[in-house]
Amino acid sequence: MLKPSVPVAQRLGRWLRRRADVAGRSGGHHDRADPTRATVVGQGELTTKPAADSATAPIASERVSLAVIAQQWGRIGCIGFGGPPTHIALLRRLCVQQRRWLSAADFEDGIAATNLLPGPASTQLAIWCAWRLRGAPGALIGGLCFIVPGLIVILALAALFLSGRPPLWAAGAAAGAGAAVPAVAAHAAAGLIPASWKRAGAGRGARLRWLAYLLAGGLAAALTGPWLVLVLIGCGFIEIAARTRPTTASPHLSAMSSLPLLSLLPALPALAAPAAATGGLLAVAWVAAKVGALSYGGGFVIIPLMQHDAVHTYHWMSNAQFLDAVALGQITPGPVVQTVAVVGYAAAGLGGGLLAAALAFTPSFAFVLIGGRHFDRLREAPRIQAFLTGAGAAAIGAIAGSTLPLALALSHLWQAGILAASALWLLALRRGVVTALIGAGALGAAAALIGAPIAT
Repeated sequence: MLKPSVPVAQRLGRWLRRRADVAGRSGGHHDRADPTRATVVGQGELTTKPAADSATAPIASERVSLAVIAQQWGRIGCIGFGGPPTHIALLRRLCVQQRRWLSAADFEDGIAATNLLPGPASTQLAIWCAWRLRGAPGALIGGLCFIVPGLIVILALAALFLSGRPPLWAAGAAAGAGAAVPAVAAHAAAGLIPASWKRAGAGRGARLRWLAYLLAGGLAAALTGPWLVLVLIGCGFIEIAARTRPTTASPHLSAMSSLPLLSLLPALPALAAPAAATGGLLAVAWVAAKVGALSYGGGFVIIPLMQHDAVHTYHWMSNAQFLDAVALGQITPGPVVQTVAVVGYAAAGLGGGLLAAALAFTPSFAFVLIGGRHFDRLREAPRIQAFLTGAGAAAIGAIAGSTLPLALALSHLWQAGILAASALWLLALRRGVVTALIGAGALGAAAALIGAPIAT
């Protein structure tokens, strides 16, 4: 009998490999999707596309419930001390690393897009992540659960610190933390400069314009007060004019025209200014709208946008109380923009604080709900990029310029010592803002208890 030319075991192995190949090509019939290919898209749907890195690609195969969004975004809102870096780290850990609802690339795209918008970027990122999972309901629930915990805390602290006779230790802690605020503002401006300088471009003319916008914003914040809003908008439009050639059509102009609301929202607060001249709740609404729609370059630009109105125009609070309000916005969880709630509380009690917070955060929800699907085109639209380059540089200058009136608002010599120590801690040693404010508050409380004068 002849021996087979191919051993039986070898033929069996080939047959098994062919069967495996057939099963692999028909894998779409399996109930469980390939975890390296599934990715979450907008409105809570799933699609499949190749993923470069299976360790960071999302594997979610079920729709995320609104209850889960409420729970997880509320948790971040309660523990999010430390400002945007902390918020972004917590959102990345939840959405990318732990639950794998979003890919790492999608999350980084969300950061880049929200950094182009006015308003609190980390809040907009939280809203956007929830929107990607469950559309508009997810965005509303996730955004509110992220904002409300810090809002409750800051309003409770506002009631304590703005009361007619706060405890001596509390008044001292507020005065100490407020003394550190000018250093915190300088630290915030210094941290924003590198990215803004890079965005301006390498051309000599572009960098000279950037320096001019920076100087204009600084002078406006230090000297003109209420006119800062016009300087921010003006710098943005000057940069558009400088980058746009009248005879050259841009292939991305359709992106600009597809986002009419996003391009017009920043101008709405300026149109509302005459109505705010009467004071009262209309004035609170005007100040809050400026904060929500014109905070280019980070949340700290709210200081020059609010200080003149809150202290000098409407006399809702003293300089010392305004410094306290900024400090409270830094040491409580959530975005620093929540400082506007303290200003609203000083103006009209609890109702004023809630109104100010609602109007300050409304633009962030609107940007995501209306323009979220266009964020990719927003990043490519040259006119929007140009506007934000000019306005952003002016906003950084305004943050830096606000250090002058903030420092001049200090009333006592011992506060100058705390300011110097805070500047050393933040600018020379490059330590954290929260620890600087807590340390300054502890020094202020000790100063008050040993008899140092306290401004009210």
